[in-house]
Amino acid sequence: MFDFLDSDWFNITLEIVFLLLISYDIKKYFQTKKREYLVNVVLTIGFAIWVLYPYYKSYFGWEESQKAALISTCQDSNDTKLCNCIDEAIFKTYLYEEYKALDKNATEYKEFLKESKEDCLDTSWF
Repeated sequence: MFDFLDSDWFNITLEIVFLLLISYDIKKYFQTKKREYLVNVVLTIGFAIWVLYPYYKSYFGWEESQKAALISTCQDSNDTKLCNCIDEAIFKTYLYEEYKALDKNATEYKEFLKESKEDCLDTSWF
């Protein structure tokens, strides 16, 4: 039901909303010189960091050589589009150290792969 929370567009929209809120409060501060607008800016920045940290962590947790090694293991299959989609899901969900320590035969990982494969093959607009 809440699959949109994992999408990149949701995170980009959140960033835009935070920037709008911050710019509005900065504008109001310069107009009125009230300290409450500075408090709003600080709170908005803190909340933005708290909300968006997992998003950035997932993209910066892998080095290019590590991604290339994972992608090269997937090139053996016939469907490269599906492989790329599953690789992106792995990059977003796990850090490199977490992925290396992960038991690939565990039911949780197999369920994750099954759900990722279903999401990748789903052609619905939402």
